[in-house]
Amino acid sequence: MELSVIIVSYNVKHFLEQCLNAVIRSADTIRTEIIVVDNNSVDGSVQMVREKFPQVFLIANHSNNGFAKANNQGIVISRGKYVLLVNPDTVVQEDTFLKCIEFMESHPEAGSLGVKMIDGKGRFLPESKRAFPAPEVAFYKIFGFSALFPRSRKFGRYSLGYLDRESVHEVDVISGAFMFIRRTALDKSGLLDEDFFMYGEDIDLSYRIKESGYLNYYYPETAIIHYKGESTKKSSINYVVMFYQAMIIFARKHFSKNAARYYAALIQTAIYFRAVVSITVRFFTGIINPLLNALIVYACYCLFLPVWAKHLFGINGSYPREYLYYIVPAYILVWTLSIYFSGGYEKLVRPVNLLKGVLTGTIIILIVYALLPEHLRFSRALILIGTVWMFITALIIRLLLSQTGSSNFKLELRKRKKRMIIVGSMAACKRVLEILNQNGIKCEFAGCVHHITGEHVPDGYIGHIGQIEEIAGINRIEEIIFCSRDLTSKNIIKTMLLCTGTDVEFKIAQPESLSIIGSSSVNTTGDLYVVHSNTLSRRLNRRKKRLLDIAVALILVLISPVMMFIVKNPRGYLRNIGLNFLGFTSWVSYCQFSENHPGLPGLKTGVLTPADGLNVVSMSPEALENLNLLYAKDYSISNDISIILRSCRYLGRKPGSNPAKNRSGMNNSNNKSKS
Repeated sequence: MELSVIIVSYNVKHFLEQCLNAVIRSADTIRTEIIVVDNNSVDGSVQMVREKFPQVFLIANHSNNGFAKANNQGIVISRGKYVLLVNPDTVVQEDTFLKCIEFMESHPEAGSLGVKMIDGKGRFLPESKRAFPAPEVAFYKIFGFSALFPRSRKFGRYSLGYLDRESVHEVDVISGAFMFIRRTALDKSGLLDEDFFMYGEDIDLSYRIKESGYLNYYYPETAIIHYKGESTKKSSINYVVMFYQAMIIFARKHFSKNAARYYAALIQTAIYFRAVVSITVRFFTGIINPLLNALIVYACYCLFLPVWAKHLFGINGSYPREYLYYIVPAYILVWTLSIYFSGGYEKLVRPVNLLKGVLTGTIIILIVYALLPEHLRFSRALILIGTVWMFITALIIRLLLSQTGSSNFKLELRKRKKRMIIVGSMAACKRVLEILNQNGIKCEFAGCVHHITGEHVPDGYIGHIGQIEEIAGINRIEEIIFCSRDLTSKNIIKTMLLCTGTDVEFKIAQPESLSIIGSSSVNTTGDLYVVHSNTLSRRLNRRKKRLLDIAVALILVLISPVMMFIVKNPRGYLRNIGLNFLGFTSWVSYCQFSENHPGLPGLKTGVLTPADGLNVVSMSPEALENLNLLYAKDYSISNDISIILRSCRYLGRKPGSNPAKNRSGMNNSNNKSKS
């Protein structure tokens, strides 16, 4: 066997398919074996390989073993004279393998080979050739000197920017995205170090290949596309931490103790530095849309107000300065908050969300306007004009921001097909799909999810129900249909609550039915029975809950002179107001029958719980769990307000206490004293 190609895949099905097609073309005239090691993908990668590439040897792991360990799984069973480790998000040329083999045959001192890599836009990737990350080199890289002076022999050493990218060079490090290795060199240097989970293993292996007497070469006579970072977003804090921690492992392994200690301190500083930068960028990304909207509308008021005043009051007429200084900003604040709570500043926005938010804000403003005394009612017309400005500017700003190509500012002008998965047995999933097709319900079907949690996922499924949150995130799922024949209601509810931070819709297909009956009409076939859930998993509900906490805290401050005579613990009452303002606690949260609440959306510890106000002496842990499930599944602000009103005398209670348990304990003590 001349060549063994090993591809480690994790949730990049479409890139993997493209990669395999290119690899097969490049291996046309070479005796080649192709090994794919899948690290428990939930996007249908395994099924795709089995169906479309039967000639590929597939290892389907039941857990994410990391890049190094998965590559080693492929290496130990490979038989080729040369071993190629290649990422799934790459595309090789038809002559890439042939040229690499010819170079290696003519250069027996070469232990490994890397090629010129370009990204999806055709730009050269600097990591095609790199130096070892010695402390000085790492310092210049981490703090941006290598980016400022890429061609400097001193500052640009990390990516060797001073070397001609069109010429062959001996280099220190070969990128793990395309690592063409001589088998004898691999036998001497050893397998990839599995202490490296995802990053750094290529640097370590390159180092050991050189130590074993071979050389590493950069070879630009052929090029590949590397889409770079599909499995992990390079800008995320998670990536920064994982990458730099890998550098620490490398330093401790190959540097002296003093150098490794200095290197570790440098890396920790870099992590904090990058974290601050990332948080700052995220803050400005989140605020730029509403800030631009508010400033432009305010500018419109500033320009239009004198013209409008002249029209109404004559040449010397004007509005009081307070109107522009206080009233207009108040209008804009209400509109901005209304758009925010209607989802108008999310990453993906539909114009209807913007319109809904603006109209809601206008209604609130008009209601407050009607309650004001006559001398404070300035102009309803200006409110309506501001409504139009707010919507138009919000729409135009979002449209312009969406043209930047950023995933944070998408505008959906046309309704798309919903991406959907079905949870249940294969027979039940097929039945639901048939009903959907027969009734013309259009959707983008992502796959079936097995209804039983386990390490082994049967063929045909993209994952099991225990992976539902990961499946929904990776596949951008908008709708989940549960087959109730295979799942209990309790399991369905718990699964729904696992999809935290999403706006997924849930539906239930009833068993043994030729149609799925809709809640709107018992006589209409083909409708889906909608689970009437308003779960705490939804971002909008979590915002509403936080807003309610702040509003209640403000009200309690105002009425505190009265509440001091009502609450059982006045000092605790004032403490809880402060904790709520700071966001450490919530006024209403889960019943605390255990340390955590698996399967439920995370909440701050509460002063009150859903059990408050119930006419019970005590509740079992199972009853408290069911109460928490119901609270999380059908959340509403009115429920929280009702609990607060019914149990206002307990607002000074220590957060996290169990009312049912406390009452039970009090009752038992009273019984003992009576006896």
